[in-house]
Amino acid sequence: MHYPSRRRIEVTTGEVQAELTMPLTLLFAFAVGVIIINLTAAQPLAGPVARAMRLPSSMTGLVAMLPQLGYAVGMLFLVPLADLFENRRLTTITLVACALALGMAALAQQAWWLLVAVCIAGATSCAIQILVPLAAAMARPEHRGSAVGNVMSGVMLGILLSRPFASLVAGTWGWRACYGMLGIFDALLAVALWYALPARHPPGHASYRELIASLWSLWRTEPVLRRYAVSAAIVMAAFSTFWTGIALRLAQPPFLLDSRGLAWFALAGVAGTVVAPLAGRAGDRGYSAVGMPIAHVVATIGFVLAGVAGAGWFGLDIARQPRLALGLLVMAAIVLDAGAVGDQTLGRRAINMLDPAARSRLNGLFVGVFFIGGGAGAVAAGSAWAITGWTGVCVVGLALCALAFVGDARARRGLGRSA
Repeated sequence: MHYPSRRRIEVTTGEVQAELTMPLTLLFAFAVGVIIINLTAAQPLAGPVARAMRLPSSMTGLVAMLPQLGYAVGMLFLVPLADLFENRRLTTITLVACALALGMAALAQQAWWLLVAVCIAGATSCAIQILVPLAAAMARPEHRGSAVGNVMSGVMLGILLSRPFASLVAGTWGWRACYGMLGIFDALLAVALWYALPARHPPGHASYRELIASLWSLWRTEPVLRRYAVSAAIVMAAFSTFWTGIALRLAQPPFLLDSRGLAWFALAGVAGTVVAPLAGRAGDRGYSAVGMPIAHVVATIGFVLAGVAGAGWFGLDIARQPRLALGLLVMAAIVLDAGAVGDQTLGRRAINMLDPAARSRLNGLFVGVFFIGGGAGAVAAGSAWAITGWTGVCVVGLALCALAFVGDARARRGLGRSA
């Protein structure tokens, strides 16, 4: 793959005067897809790690939670640095630190050492939120939506592939090999990005303290940010509700899928990510006002299909037609993923059309709220499953989709424009 040669690029407005070529777009998408695995692969690794480190059952969840907590910390305190320091150098340093932390996790002999390492790895994985705004800055304004959509396809692919990847590697070579491989991937990415990316010198001259203090001001004064961040959080909650509950449902009759079968099911859901570039192009052509409600309706259809296939809604006899039910669940996953990707891509595009000088902070706020929604969805799925099983999970998902639809409609009327 050929990359444009590095060169210093004069920047006066925060936009990078370099073309976002297809090879660079693919590199961006591949990079964010690999980095996001640092966060989401921890979930299937929690059990093996806890057993190896002799963690009590009450602390097992820390293996999966601390990378997420670290990521939130990185969003608040590291991502704003992208509006202060040159972006290529900052990305490279952050990824090198992430690779070292993952290597420390792979070699850890004590539980506290491993937990600290995965938390640091989560914090430095916020390099994603430096790369996405950089890609947006390199794209022409009229193509920014499709550029963000192409890059975000990598994020969604990484999320969906992380569980099969972690399960396969840990089952074959052990959990330490998984952390070690991720560390090597991040180190190689740091080298590739250093040589492939152009420099971006942010235009702002504020201090770090002023940048951190500005986060609340940005949230309060940017209605477009609030609209899309809240919508993305709600839809991500629905997405997380489905993917948290589906593993429990597929392990039950008549499906009785093992871990390998669950991995293949997760791979099928990847097909929904093809919507990302389409949603980006729709936003570029001014169809965000139509695209957002369509994304919410699509996600709603996904949950209806999930209810039919997993709970026998509308009279489907799952026990007699297990293959049809499984096929419908695969379709439900694809449709739901398409709705979630469409909502997020349109939101990302809108955020990256705002103040270029604050682009990294705006993206950080957007993703921070987005991840809060994902965590809330996982908790809601667990509670719904405990009370009413798969039917409860689907009802919660439908309620969240309806909330996203109604909330976005109200926010759109308040804005009085199609942003």
